[in-house]
Amino acid sequence: MRRSATAPRSTGDSAKPAAAGSPAPFIQSLQRGFRILEVVARSERGVAVAEIARETGLHVSTAFHLLRTLVALGYVGQEEGSRKYRLGPKVFQLGAAAWSENHLAETAAPHLAELARRTGETSHLAVRHREEIITISKIDGSSPVQLSERVGYPRPAHCTAIGKVLLAWLPDAERKAFLAQARLDPLTPKTITSVPQLEQELVKVRAQGYAFDDEEFTQGIRCLASPVRNFSGRVAAALGISAPVWRVSLDRVAELTSVVMATGAALSRQLGHPAEGPEERNAGNLAQGQRARIRP
Repeated sequence: MRRSATAPRSTGDSAKPAAAGSPAPFIQSLQRGFRILEVVARSERGVAVAEIARETGLHVSTAFHLLRTLVALGYVGQEEGSRKYRLGPKVFQLGAAAWSENHLAETAAPHLAELARRTGETSHLAVRHREEIITISKIDGSSPVQLSERVGYPRPAHCTAIGKVLLAWLPDAERKAFLAQARLDPLTPKTITSVPQLEQELVKVRAQGYAFDDEEFTQGIRCLASPVRNFSGRVAAALGISAPVWRVSLDRVAELTSVVMATGAALSRQLGHPAEGPEERNAGNLAQGQRARIRP
């Protein structure tokens, strides 16, 4: 017997044909779903379906049905009281699966190279491990007399720029626990050795969006560092430069700080952090010629 061919019934998910010279075909419902996820991810307090529809340009009923699917799959959650939507556990599971120090170092490498090229100084990336700061990647600069930075070598948190960044953005309970038992050993005459002074320093770091080490870890060396945020907004690493004091003069700090902060913000965006933080705003201000405020 001869079978008659029947056209497939449209489900609304078929790939749109691509016009000549246009990008590859895409699945419309999948595209809409990801647009919804992006809107939900930008909201810190949850977002209602009407706002999601407005932000995405979708009809409210379309947005609702897509949200219901995302909730069922675990990528979006809904608050019982307000009925607002937030990111669900599946998103964080995916982020955690993709996150590792090796992945972070690989992703950061081009940014560190560009930072070293623009400043001429050694650039580095560090994470916090228990009570110490570990450098996980570094790129030597082009200036003469380069510093010897060892990857994997632990450094104290209280007297390094990268350490101050990672302490400053710890959750309050973790930061208080660290300060309660921290050994603030004096490594140079400028090292911060009192808890109240360190607390004040960390408040300043959070407000200005960067940290400055003025010969506090090693005499003759100054360092600048900026936070690196992941997709959830958490500060997961610190990025910075180190150089002799004669190359990081106080007159040059504003210029170098602007570059460091802009580089940290660029890496954060690549890691999925879409929001503008103080480090991006302050980097713009510094780039316009405002002098950096530094501790004498």
